[in-house]
Amino acid sequence: METPSSPPHDEHFRTPVYGTVFGQRMDVVHRLATNDRLILVPDPPGTDNPFVWVHARGGDVVGHLPESISNWMAPWMLDGGRAAATVAKIESDDVASWRRLIIEVRCYAGGGVASGE
Repeated sequence: METPSSPPHDEHFRTPVYGTVFGQRMDVVHRLATNDRLILVPDPPGTDNPFVWVHARGGDVVGHLPESISNWMAPWMLDGGRAAATVAKIESDDVASWRRLIIEVRCYAGGGVASGE
């Protein structure tokens, strides 16, 4: 298997999670705590405008990364890049939904994510 190139942007960054207000996603957000580990999943190959989806441990969908990040990160992940994410900050319900959940993301080119990350 060919090792993917390094991500084209910062390998360690913070970002808000979008789409947390749809369905029962806010219930999932309310169960999260700072430093909780999250799962990042790109849309499948062939998707016109792929996003990277954020899941809580156990699989519940929380939301997705902003389009500006998903545009480079989804193809990079589909090419074998791996990323780990944790909850950095959770704001109260009176904060705009697109600013309510902030996560920290670390990208790893090809080597996978260490279990301690």
